This record gives sequence, structure tokens and C-alpha cells, in this order.
Amino acid sequence: MIVVTGATGQFGHHVVENLIKMGVPAERIAVAVRSPEKAGDLAGRGVQVRQADYDRPDTLAAAFTGADKLLFVSTTGPDDLRIIQHRAVVDAAKAAGVGLVAYTSIADADTNPINVARVHRDTEQALAASGLPTVLLRNGWYTENYTAALAGAVERGAIVGSAGQGRIASATRGDLAEAAAIVLAGQQPQSGKVYVLTGEVAWSLPELAAEAAAASGKPVTYTDLPAERYAHILTGAGLPDFLVELLVDTDVKVSQGALQTVTSDLATLLGRPTTTLREAVIAALRH
Repeated sequence: MIVVTGATGQFGHHVVENLIKMGVPAERIAVAVRSPEKAGDLAGRGVQVRQADYDRPDTLAAAFTGADKLLFVSTTGPDDLRIIQHRAVVDAAKAAGVGLVAYTSIADADTNPINVARVHRDTEQALAASGLPTVLLRNGWYTENYTAALAGAVERGAIVGSAGQGRIASATRGDLAEAAAIVLAGQQPQSGKVYVLTGEVAWSLPELAAEAAAASGKPVTYTDLPAERYAHILTGAGLPDFLVELLVDTDVKVSQGALQTVTSDLATLLGRPTTTLREAVIAALRH
């Protein structure tokens, strides 16, 4: 039995789709979700739907019961809250006797200076202390963090940020979800393994602007801003404070090299090249 948390989110849903595509019987897949009614499409395909609310620890152990493998997808939100939620998941997984936990961490979690890495370090430490067999999926930054709003940037002719010439070894959500499904569906032992899952080429925001211009046929430039100015723009766009802080901090740390590490782990797991920035930009602007 494979249990996937966060399966109504984009990443978790992609993982379940990949598991089914790989031939894992739907009845051997369960999804642990906050709102079961949002998983109706998966239930209709024979996937078990179990309620699991990270903010209600008493719901978690039952949702993880019988899990030979558990994909523990990290939450979103303020860091202090995420740490509490993640520790509750670890405790519940141990109580349920989960056979293997696959946790979606961040690239270079043990040394990454980005503020949000603190959550992942704490969770990795909690997993280690629990004694649970664990495989770490240290995901690089999603390419979609930059391409999701690219159409609007093309219309304005401008991408803004505070990352300078810093390089980002991102990977697409689809590639990372496929890799997670491969780890979960495979028969080889995974406990104790650490995968650093990145794209094969690190790129900069000026290069993103150039790719957007090439794909759209419109002029697009990158403007580097002081952190305070970038935060003001994001706040004005209606983003919550925790997300503004995360995005600005990430850009500043990117300028210092925080996300530039490139590995071959993702391409090796996939058995193919990772999706390039150009491919991701073209796909984003096509929709």
C-alpha cells in the first residue's frame, strides 16, 4: 500500500497519476487529504481516499494505517506552523508503523541558507530521531515558481526580482513528481537514500527573460530590485506576508548561490533528460 499526502495539490496529484500510469493498481494507492470531497476524481478511479488534516494530528495515524510506503509532501504556510505540522506527521507515521517514508525536502537541506530550509532540516532531524526508514527527496526549486506568472510578465515586458545574476537549478513539478513515483513504485530498497533532485542546467533570471522574449516574440527584460522594493511589489499584488518573505529571501539567497547546485540524480531516476527552461517557458506561454 502506497499512501500519498497532499494529493489534491498539484504535486501530490501528479505523483498519483504517475503511479497509476506505471501500473500500480489503484486499490494499492491511498491519498491522505484535508478535504476528501476534492479527491472525487481519484476515488472514481478506485484510489482510497482518507481524511488527514495536518492541523488535526488525531486524524493522521488512521490515514497512514497499512502504509508500506508513505509520500510525505511538505506543507505550505508560515514556517513555525509547518514545523509543528511536520512533526505531527512524523509522530503519526511512527504510530502507524509505516514501512518507508519518502519526504519531499529541499536541495542541500542540511546547508541551504534559504530561510525555508529550516523547516526541512527540522523535519529531516525528526525523521532521523523517529527511527522510521526514510528516503529523502531533496527537491530543487520548482521551475513553475517562475513560469506560472510568466504570461503576465510578458504582457508587461518585464520580470522583476532580487536574484541578480544568481543561478537556479530548478526542475519542473512534473519531473519531480514522476521521480517520486518511480521511487515509490520501485522494488529496490530506498531506506537511507538521499536524492538531490535538480535540473541539469542552472539558469538566471536574465536568462529567463531572454527565453520568454524568444518564445513570445515580445521584448522582455529582467530588472533587479532592492529586496525592500521587491517585497513592496509582492505585497501590493496581494500575496500573504509569509509568502512575500519567502520569495524575497529566496531571491536574495539565490544571488548568493543558494540554489545553483546541479546533480544528475533526477535525470538518472527519470531515465531521460530533465525538462529544460526553454521547454518549460514554451509550455507556460502556450496556455
